[in-house]
Amino acid sequence: MKDNQFYPEDSARFAAAIEVLRGQKVAVLGHQRPDGDCIGSTVALVRVLRTLGIDAVGLNRDAIPATLKAFVGDTPMFLAEDFTPAGHVAVSVDCADFKRVGERLNELFPTVALNVDHHISNKLYGSENLVIATACATAEILAGFYLDNGYEIDAVTAQALYVGIATDTGQFRFPSTTPDTFEIARRLCECGANPSAAAHELYERESFAKIKLLQHFLNSLSMEFNNRVCVGLIQDGVYEECGATIDDSEGLVDYARSIDGVEIGVLIEDCAGALKGSLRAKDPKQRVDQIAKQFGGGGHACAAGLNVAKSSIKEFYPQLMAAIGAHLSTID
Repeated sequence: MKDNQFYPEDSARFAAAIEVLRGQKVAVLGHQRPDGDCIGSTVALVRVLRTLGIDAVGLNRDAIPATLKAFVGDTPMFLAEDFTPAGHVAVSVDCADFKRVGERLNELFPTVALNVDHHISNKLYGSENLVIATACATAEILAGFYLDNGYEIDAVTAQALYVGIATDTGQFRFPSTTPDTFEIARRLCECGANPSAAAHELYERESFAKIKLLQHFLNSLSMEFNNRVCVGLIQDGVYEECGATIDDSEGLVDYARSIDGVEIGVLIEDCAGALKGSLRAKDPKQRVDQIAKQFGGGGHACAAGLNVAKSSIKEFYPQLMAAIGAHLSTID
């Protein structure tokens, strides 16, 4: 913190960007397959914009995951397929590449007025870009902006921001957690955030289908590169077999990373030939975002993702392992 502000210069830029939005309708867009930081940041930005007298709604290609629905409150949130802009301008949160909002939202909003994010791989696609890669979460950035500028933070907004921070820090365990993270979380609690209630919704209401999916994932684990890398798979058809949804894969890759001695945990999912890869590292020096970048993905030094449109795990697995092996050789 500098001069009793979390982000002095960027908070001033944010306030100026908000003034530009006055008198306009705003659509706040988040990335597809939204996680806690995406939903928390979307909810929090929509609510503060509306508090400031700006007509704002939240949009996403995908439905809000069941574990996150409790944090939306009365915030106006819509599916992309159900929304038709009426002169709305786009603002994005937690989205390193604007393609990640999905094709429909790309078509509806060819330009982005404001891009707020914390991914080191952000492509700076907005007219105004407020990207702070040192922040643990986009929700941390927004919370800092709100506190620095003295914006009103109601209890729903505070809880949404807290959820974004808690989930993206792995409950304050990841290297991105800083003293400012804890101070912001404390200030949010003063505004009405409830850590106990958040933890209950996030971690103590798992479906039986997710536990069955976890069983499949754990049974698939294999070790690579002298046990430095642990890889787990979700083969095509496993979601249906378990009665699970793609949202139920959230957090599975952390089991691979958590094994003693493992430096990088990997999850590869196959949904009818569309692959999704998730990479998690224990140390920022691993820079898994650079591995993901080779396949059109990106993210953070310790957490990154990628998508491959038409492939199979059998075909893609050796390609990803080759990339990881080459990357490890450059940091040893």
